[in-house]
Amino acid sequence: IDLDGLADRIVPFPVEAGRYSGLRAAKDGVLWLRHPVQGVLGVSRATPDDPAPHSELERYDLAQQRLEHLAAEADHFEVSGDGKRVLLWTGGRLKVVPSDRRASGDDDSDTNITVDLSRVRQTIDPAAEWRQMFDETGRIMRDHFWRPDMNGVDWDGVLDRYRPVVDRVATHDDLVDLLWEVQGELGTSHAYVVPRGGHGHGDRQGLLGADLSRHPDGTWRIDRVLPSETSDPEARSPLAAPGVAVRAGDAVVAVGGQPVDPVTGPGPLLVGTAGRPVELTVSPAGGGEVRHTVVLPVADEEPLRYHAWVADRRAYVRERSGGRVGYLHVPDMQAPGWAQIHRDLRVEVAREGLIVDVRENRGGHTSQLVVEKLARRIVGWAVPRGMRPYSYPEDAPRGPVVAVADEFSGSDGDIVNAAIKALGLGPVVGTRTWGGVIGIDSRYRLVDGTLVTQPKYAFWLEGYGWGVENHGVDPDVEVVQRPQDHAAGRDAQLDEAIRLALEALE
Repeated sequence: IDLDGLADRIVPFPVEAGRYSGLRAAKDGVLWLRHPVQGVLGVSRATPDDPAPHSELERYDLAQQRLEHLAAEADHFEVSGDGKRVLLWTGGRLKVVPSDRRASGDDDSDTNITVDLSRVRQTIDPAAEWRQMFDETGRIMRDHFWRPDMNGVDWDGVLDRYRPVVDRVATHDDLVDLLWEVQGELGTSHAYVVPRGGHGHGDRQGLLGADLSRHPDGTWRIDRVLPSETSDPEARSPLAAPGVAVRAGDAVVAVGGQPVDPVTGPGPLLVGTAGRPVELTVSPAGGGEVRHTVVLPVADEEPLRYHAWVADRRAYVRERSGGRVGYLHVPDMQAPGWAQIHRDLRVEVAREGLIVDVRENRGGHTSQLVVEKLARRIVGWAVPRGMRPYSYPEDAPRGPVVAVADEFSGSDGDIVNAAIKALGLGPVVGTRTWGGVIGIDSRYRLVDGTLVTQPKYAFWLEGYGWGVENHGVDPDVEVVQRPQDHAAGRDAQLDEAIRLALEALE
């Protein structure tokens, strides 16, 4: 191999642009996986419940210089040592297929061999696994913690002190609790232990996307129908669907023909109905004959309630400021939060001032992009005929910016507030933020799939040094949201942000 100038002799494969991974050499060619181009939020699917598009196994024939399609629904693959066969994981099955041609459609063919995994048996000694997992957690933390000196903690001493407890562990939950305690000795954020799991596959509780309450006459009535957010396929409101026509004040008197109990309400009758059509018998608020309508309950109301929460606060800011101040909420510093900003950014920055609400921000990695938008300054205008003028650069605030933070603004939600203060973009209103800015990459799982994270990416910030970790970002104007405020429906932090924005405008 002539290494001199090797990088200048790279020739691209003559295939169209796409998302590819897993390049492997094989007989007379190379193989790779071609992934479908789709949005991070999954909105490219026809419905949220549809399966994600599948990757495909492709081969480029070096002799014929052409692309060949070998297999659909290819999740993973490995090439045999001689390059002639491929071990392919597809559709939940393990297959052995040729590397240089498409496999036969006949499962009994020698070019399409399914490996029977049903007879594989594995004997596990849980106690031995837990001992290994304890030691492995300690080793990974030692090798990846952000400071080699472990922040002055005698890490070997910590492991030795807790190791006798491993022999007392009786369940996996015990082990998880123990690992939390061990990693907690470092006094550092983002040191998580997350067991492998998730929701079961049983029927989910059906929810109607509405607030219901029992009235003095014993009926359960709709107090509010949550509006749909059409830009988010997860925020579908069952009672607001076309043709349903259930409104505030209507009473739900039966579900699936079963009368609603005046004590327990419709909830028990909606068990297992998530995603399935169910008939509601509704008594109109103004009286008259009952009517029957079919709805499709949802399993999770959080997207609906979140968007309604944002819409309510935006309307409140607009009313209190006389339409002069815009409002944005940033729920996290990941793809969902980036999408949320851009649902409303262009409209909200066009107002004279802007409130950026980062309360309960769950963190992530996009704070620098958010700050970049907020730091834009207008230097010009485009004035097209018959259209509204727009600024250059676009999506730039027209005037003062006020940020709102609370104790649940964490990680990258800490950092965004520190950056807003360091750059002088505007005051931060609220309470001191969470205080966890040594980030993770969630790279390592233990033998049974339990995730353990190592605080690895520490942040030094202007004006704070290393001090945001375990302290947080202090607001410029402290406003505590009291339980009394919450109970009365008051948002004292937002009220102060509106006042400061209008004051700055004056």
